[in-house]
Amino acid sequence: MDTKQASRDRVDGTADALVALSHALHADPEVGFEEHRSSARVADVLATRGFDVTSGVAGLDTAFVATAGTGPLHVGICAEYDALPGIGHACGHNVIAASAVGAGLALAEVADDLGLTVTVLGTPAEEGGGGKIIMLEHGAFDGLHLAMMVHPAAYEMAAMGCLAVQHFDVHYAGRSAHASAYPELGLNAADALTVAQVGIGLLRQHIRPTDRIHGIVTDGGDAPNIVPERTAGQWYVRAATLAELDDIYPRVQRCFEAGALATGCEVHFDEPGPAYSEFEHDPDLVALYLQNATAVGREFVDLGVAGERMVGSTDMANVSLAMPAIHPMLAIESDGAVNHQPEFTAACATPSADRALLDGAVAMAWTAIDAAEDGPLRERLLARTYDHTTA
Repeated sequence: MDTKQASRDRVDGTADALVALSHALHADPEVGFEEHRSSARVADVLATRGFDVTSGVAGLDTAFVATAGTGPLHVGICAEYDALPGIGHACGHNVIAASAVGAGLALAEVADDLGLTVTVLGTPAEEGGGGKIIMLEHGAFDGLHLAMMVHPAAYEMAAMGCLAVQHFDVHYAGRSAHASAYPELGLNAADALTVAQVGIGLLRQHIRPTDRIHGIVTDGGDAPNIVPERTAGQWYVRAATLAELDDIYPRVQRCFEAGALATGCEVHFDEPGPAYSEFEHDPDLVALYLQNATAVGREFVDLGVAGERMVGSTDMANVSLAMPAIHPMLAIESDGAVNHQPEFTAACATPSADRALLDGAVAMAWTAIDAAEDGPLRERLLARTYDHTTA
């Protein structure tokens, strides 16, 4: 049996359903941990095609695992479906989810012939919240030997650079007063945030080229004639590795503490999710994906400096520290727009995006098929089974 042709035939045979799924997710965006309709749509496509689906895993209402096959080599395909606030699927998670379903269906078609078990994991809140990390810690990835996913972008890449990141919220508490009549009675929380941002601006000259600090003000007070008694913001700190993140993150926090000290306000930090790590791309799986993606018609070029600058963060990186994993990027036609721009949102429900999701599904399936062949790679993968209780 030609397993690659059979898997491609399965993707081709379900192409209309996969594209319809992508477009339905795109038209009805839901943010992290609130993807109830999106999660159900993805899980339903798998359930109706023979997968055993368990929803609400790891204590997360919008997480699921869907499994087919009973072979010894266990492949995980990650589906993301959370959208960004305000601009919807500007990172193309609708494409990610549909492509993951396609790869899962393709591998289920040949699982018995290859000695495979395939699990599609519905992973919420990649854009902040760390759904995959929570699922790792609660056993949803247990039993896997490798994991993969694909991600739309402006460029085709077999492996994208990823930075470690900590998301955090900052809150200042001051004291309100009439800004004209009794300003001396106020403790200005907006000034505290201003001092902090000045401190961060000065800190930037002493950080590594791979460090990133960026955020937004989410609450700046109520009215110009009231001394703000509270302010708040959401911030990200990134670094090349978790070790370097442990160095830069406290330095950034001290800038916010300086704002509190200077103004007499109180400061409080919240971390809405765990830190995302750096990514360890499995070189053998990357090489197989590059070969197979090229075979289905994807074109890879030397991006030079543009490729070096294209770095983000993902909770899939934490998965890569737990087991062999890949996270390739699929180019879609976006007229120069890049991820997290509204123009990229529009590009993620176009014929180019539809083609990318089908190509990505086949390339992932073929990569898993090659990994399943008897040989050193299969032996290496089988030698280490993920178990959260011993990780």
